[in-house]
Amino acid sequence: MKKITVLLTLTLVFCFQVLITKAQTIPLSERMTNTVMDIWSDSLWVGRPFKWTYDQGVLLEGVSSVWQRTGDKKYFDYIKKSMDFFVQENGDIRTYDKQSHNIDNVKNGRALLLLYNVTGQEKYLKAAQLLRHQLSEHPRTEEGGFWHKRIYPNQMWLDGLYMGQPFYAEFSAITNDTKAFDDITNQFVFMERHSRDAKTGLLVHAWDESKEQQWANKTTGKSPHVWGRAMGWYGMALVDALDYYPETHPGRKQLIDILNRFATAVGKVQQPSGLWYDIIDVPNGKGNYFESSAASMFVYAIAKGVRQGYLPQSYFKIAQKAYDGMKKEFVEEVDAEKVNFKGTVTVSGLGGTPYRDGSYEYYMSEKVITNDPKGVGAFISAANEMELATLPKPGLGKTVTLDYYFNNERKKGPLGEDVRFHYTWEDQANSGFWFWRNLFNYAGAKTNRLEVAPTALNLKNSSVYIIVDPDTEKESPKPNFVQAKDATELVKWLKAGGVLVLMTNDVGNAEFTSFNKLAQRFGITFNEDQKNPVTGSQFEMAAIKVPAGNAIFKTAKKLYIKELSTIKVAAPAKPFFTHNGDVIMATAKLGKGTVFAIGDPWFYNEYVDGRKLPADFDNFKAANDLADWLLQQAAKR
Repeated sequence: MKKITVLLTLTLVFCFQVLITKAQTIPLSERMTNTVMDIWSDSLWVGRPFKWTYDQGVLLEGVSSVWQRTGDKKYFDYIKKSMDFFVQENGDIRTYDKQSHNIDNVKNGRALLLLYNVTGQEKYLKAAQLLRHQLSEHPRTEEGGFWHKRIYPNQMWLDGLYMGQPFYAEFSAITNDTKAFDDITNQFVFMERHSRDAKTGLLVHAWDESKEQQWANKTTGKSPHVWGRAMGWYGMALVDALDYYPETHPGRKQLIDILNRFATAVGKVQQPSGLWYDIIDVPNGKGNYFESSAASMFVYAIAKGVRQGYLPQSYFKIAQKAYDGMKKEFVEEVDAEKVNFKGTVTVSGLGGTPYRDGSYEYYMSEKVITNDPKGVGAFISAANEMELATLPKPGLGKTVTLDYYFNNERKKGPLGEDVRFHYTWEDQANSGFWFWRNLFNYAGAKTNRLEVAPTALNLKNSSVYIIVDPDTEKESPKPNFVQAKDATELVKWLKAGGVLVLMTNDVGNAEFTSFNKLAQRFGITFNEDQKNPVTGSQFEMAAIKVPAGNAIFKTAKKLYIKELSTIKVAAPAKPFFTHNGDVIMATAKLGKGTVFAIGDPWFYNEYVDGRKLPADFDNFKAANDLADWLLQQAAKR
């Protein structure tokens, strides 16, 4: 009996240790998302009134960030399922009321744009156009600031910047509406001008242009207090809208300046615990407490601001201190795969019925709960940013440039305009390199594009240059074929330490003659053939196992590469990867430079984002492995 008891004890200890180890290996963003997909498996509002609401949009932002970092299709499927409850085939949105002119209702538009960009389904575009049309008719202050809602006339709230501007910016980028960025910039400028305290740099919750509200200061129109989550909304709005700004638009610098002032003010009122009070400007107020959604939003805005280069690296310590405090104060273990998130105030507003007077006592009267979707969504986004920060950064100080000159395919955009597609950084559909671009960025590298013929001069700041599937006559009416002078310039750049990636395609889908004149400068010839054909969804026909100890693919074990051209090598090139007796990847050294070649575009989204391939294929890992290897070969420029 004693032996049985000891054995049982040892077994329980072992199982407990396994659970602890598993919990430690699953990132917090994924554990929180697992909770979301459990408690809100069918829709965010199970057991509550079915309603189009911004809460769901905040949640799906977090889920989207985890999908992009992991390439796990279950996260995309959850986003799609959540929006499909509302979006009908004709693009109408169930329960959405445009006439209420509630800027909160615009928030979910970013999930719609993601779904449209990835799937191409018109219903998502039509639904997003409804929200964009709301902005065109939305009531404004005298100087042009969006009212928060029609029922709150003449009022701008910090909340509204997050609800409207990132969507407005993304929609404008997709439709090439560069003029709209003037308007988007003004929304942030107006809000800061009217809500910021010059001494502390903190922003109060709202501003009433008419100064008629009971909560409004009769001289300034400001609301009385600095509510943590309101400032959090504003910070997240800044970093998310900035993603879509044209590099040369003057508003980009304006927003970055505002973000720096914002982050400075937030850092000054951070408490020793790393957290912030619900009402920031009354730290010693009776009943004041550390609030979790505000902390999540500050972490997200500052960590992302640092990662994107909008904020100095020194600001990251604010995010790290806060994240450590959040894990202690707000994260509650459920099991090895899930956590709960505590300490989120359900709502705080101004005006309405019953009337919310903006007093400190009012804010303290609102309920604080566990697993509020706003707090959970912001926490997933924050945790994901902090997890990105821990990834190796071989790309720091390096730039990866993608060719847009030899590959220059066009199609009709959402408004009928010509847009680039096919192996571009921006293309989120099956045909794009959006996922691969993200992996380079996560590794610390900058990414850009080159729309003219490459030269040693215009590549002088590029560490890696990628040429993918140069156009044939059927793909472009006036294709730019590789010329001898292009090859000479690239050799010059390569010898100085550049890293060149050559990706072609199979016979019938690629231009070989001119491209091979470049490749042959390095001892590489792409054969005009097609290997690894696939019938329908018989993916195993194109499965390739990675041998142990591979110098590039250190985490990927099983690759999917279909319908590729093979390679013939001569010095200085060397075979890197062979399959069934054929060379399918080759490398070469030239001076200080490195060449990597493969006869397939390979890492386009269709075979990286997890939505198509069976889970046992490792193309996402392979894309990350190759990105890391290329960056390790590259010199800083």
